[in-house]
Amino acid sequence: MSTRIEHDTMGDVEVPSEALWGAQTQRSLQNFRIGQERLPRAMIRAMGLVKKSAAITNASLNQIPQEIADSIVTAADEVIAGRWDSQFPLVVWQTGSGTQSNMNCNEVIANVANQKLGQPLGAQKPVHPNDHVNRAQSTNDSFPTAIHVAAAIQINELLIPAITRLKNTLAEKSEEFKDIVKIGRTHLQDATPLTLGQEFSGYVSQLEHGLKRLDYALRGLYELPLGGTAVGTGLNAHPQYAEKAAEKLAELTGLPFITAPNKFEALAGRDAAVFASGALKTIAASLNKIANDVRWLASGPRCGLGELRIPENEPGSSIMPGKVNPTQSEALTMVVAQVLGNDTTINIAGASGNFELNVFMPVIAFNLLQSIQLLGDATNSFNDHCAVGIEPNREKIDHFLHNSLMLVTALNPVIGYENAAKVAKTAYKENKSLKQVAVELGLVTAEQFDEVVQPAKMVFPNQ
Repeated sequence: MSTRIEHDTMGDVEVPSEALWGAQTQRSLQNFRIGQERLPRAMIRAMGLVKKSAAITNASLNQIPQEIADSIVTAADEVIAGRWDSQFPLVVWQTGSGTQSNMNCNEVIANVANQKLGQPLGAQKPVHPNDHVNRAQSTNDSFPTAIHVAAAIQINELLIPAITRLKNTLAEKSEEFKDIVKIGRTHLQDATPLTLGQEFSGYVSQLEHGLKRLDYALRGLYELPLGGTAVGTGLNAHPQYAEKAAEKLAELTGLPFITAPNKFEALAGRDAAVFASGALKTIAASLNKIANDVRWLASGPRCGLGELRIPENEPGSSIMPGKVNPTQSEALTMVVAQVLGNDTTINIAGASGNFELNVFMPVIAFNLLQSIQLLGDATNSFNDHCAVGIEPNREKIDHFLHNSLMLVTALNPVIGYENAAKVAKTAYKENKSLKQVAVELGLVTAEQFDEVVQPAKMVFPNQ
């Protein structure tokens, strides 16, 4: 492999001749050969947006020449568009501030800009990776800014639309199933009736609450550390830089980013990311409940609950012919397991900052963005390949409803709790119907039983 010589403050480094990165990226490749996990595409895009905003802002404040800023913007646009994703080879397991990845971005943008200006790779002029691309920035403020930008974009572009689609699908099912009375279940045991529509309305409400939690989490992510530079004081940045750079990021993304009111908190803590991960975890818990309920209610086809029918998407077994499994529920619940694990990692990482900086930022970025991506993708998949095709099995629903001992609950006000319990236990022990036992015990007449024990009335007791 042919190489070229790049230079940084520690000396010369051999870099692959065609690589757009420079000395500091190469040192990281050599020093951190750990795993294969790289920063997600969303993070690379966000770093490009940060560099573009910084260049435009610095030029407007006469901190760098306009022609230098223009060349940085052109190169950053290509990073944002994904043209140079292959030039970001660093793993997550590096310095905890993300310095190597920040410099990777600076070096790529500088080299792309200089090439367009007729200079060879590694020239570092007229565009310098530190003096121009990283102007008025430290990794300590630009990297966490990129985390916030990436997470906010992904939540808005992927996760919120996905959750909203599933919520709407389940709301349609709730309306469609509003008149189907079924037996409820608590503790995995028979309970009193409700409608299938009511059951699904609970799922809808869970997702509605999840969307509200996401909206609240976004408020913290919209506050940007950019402009705090090394420790939060704003050293080496123009006094107007922080506010103007945040305004530019808001303009470029269409999201309401603002400069963080306290840069010391914004650099030293990663509380907004921890809180956002908590919102993701809560949504994951809701999705786990929904996916589990669907697969249990669709269990069978002959020996399970079988109250729901779900789409048959693929063969389920390599040995049992004709078997179809609830694979979308299984995929979604595996995603939930991953998201819960990611949240634990983010909690530990967020709690482990020292003094003026948190040095777990790459692993926070990786896990937070993975959680958003997985939840968004899995929710879309569950919606498109399962939820939209859910149908009720009315025969099974009616069978369970009319054979449930818990219908006896409606008799409580008439014959009392203890007598109602006696009816249920006797009916179960002697394999008789509730009506037969209640009449035999002389507690009610057949007509009274029929008047009181009506599942359709039990689901709307106040009407």
